[in-house]
Amino acid sequence: MLFKRFLARVATLAAVSGFIAVGAQAQTAPDAFVKQLSNEVIDAVKADKGIQGGDVSKIRTLVDSKVMPHVNFTRMTASSVGPQWRSATPEQQKRLTEEFKHLLINTYSGALTQVKDQTVALKPLRAAATDTELVVRTEIKGKGEPIQLDYRLEKAGDGWKIYDINVLGLWLVDSYRSQFAKDLSSGGVDALITKLAEKNKSVANAKN
Repeated sequence: MLFKRFLARVATLAAVSGFIAVGAQAQTAPDAFVKQLSNEVIDAVKADKGIQGGDVSKIRTLVDSKVMPHVNFTRMTASSVGPQWRSATPEQQKRLTEEFKHLLINTYSGALTQVKDQTVALKPLRAAATDTELVVRTEIKGKGEPIQLDYRLEKAGDGWKIYDINVLGLWLVDSYRSQFAKDLSSGGVDALITKLAEKNKSVANAKN
């Protein structure tokens, strides 16, 4: 239950602050990149009644067209799976990536309906101009206490890509790795693929 509540919090906050986002201009500073995405996603959600209502097809379209170009999803999936990723076949890696993506979309489909009047405040960036990996730290401000939300970014050409997020001190990849480890230890990669597929199918059936 704690893990489920954590994922719900991750999904809502990440949606508010730019994990689901519109593209940023090339050569933007990493903290400016996050800030721009944050403002654009809030406006996009407020302007789309379908997304506010949890329309999964609209959310999937948004993810495919706007999110994936700015997220190293292969790295995120590989890091969440852990060492067994390297021994997985290309087909298994493809299935894992697809099912993990669907899992996150299913999580976000409910979270996006919670986007209201939140704002994002950047914390001072601690990074050198030559850094190719860094953390952008932010706070989500709304009703109640501000909430920590940080991003791990990697340099990608002239821009940046997200490969992990941190809510209240818990990194998303670490949390999923802990959850996935149970299925991997009991049945290997195929068992994890099956578990993710079953979970995604169950969620899809519940929404139909």
